[in-house]
Amino acid sequence: MSILELFGFRRVDESGASVSAETATVRKIVEELDHLEPERARFVAAFAYILSRVACADLQIADEETRAMERIVTEHGLLPEEQAVIVVQMAKTQNLLFGGTENYLVTREMNRIATHEQKLALLDCLFAVSAADNAITSIESNVIRQIATELRLEHRDFIAVKSRFRESLAVLQEPDPPADAP
Repeated sequence: MSILELFGFRRVDESGASVSAETATVRKIVEELDHLEPERARFVAAFAYILSRVACADLQIADEETRAMERIVTEHGLLPEEQAVIVVQMAKTQNLLFGGTENYLVTREMNRIATHEQKLALLDCLFAVSAADNAITSIESNVIRQIATELRLEHRDFIAVKSRFRESLAVLQEPDPPADAP
């Protein structure tokens, strides 16, 4: 079974017959999670990918962000640390390679399979990943806002979670003094 079949996507050929269409993004992650039931694997794969989406927002993934993603996937995915490390690495790689084309598709799938509470937890985790290096940039915040919109979360949900991370918002932090300042 392909990952898209696991996600419930099917492609139809010219004759109208259902043809499997695979997306490499989540397929590779789900293969690593093969021991999980398909619904759980689908959820963990999408969850990890979306975390990597915000970590990649500023075109660099800090070590602190990677460690935060590993911890979050271990906790929320209920995976052993070794598997969480692999899942996060695969999600990061897939995002770097295919992020532009897969971001919306994966988030749309998460919207379909997650409860409202799971979406809010994901939103909190997105801010936690962004705050891991003590600075949530405007770019990261904007990507999180886009993800929240794709998850059909209300703006007040976004603001409520964002406000818990206000001390990490780069726009509200004091600028570093110039190097030549006394």
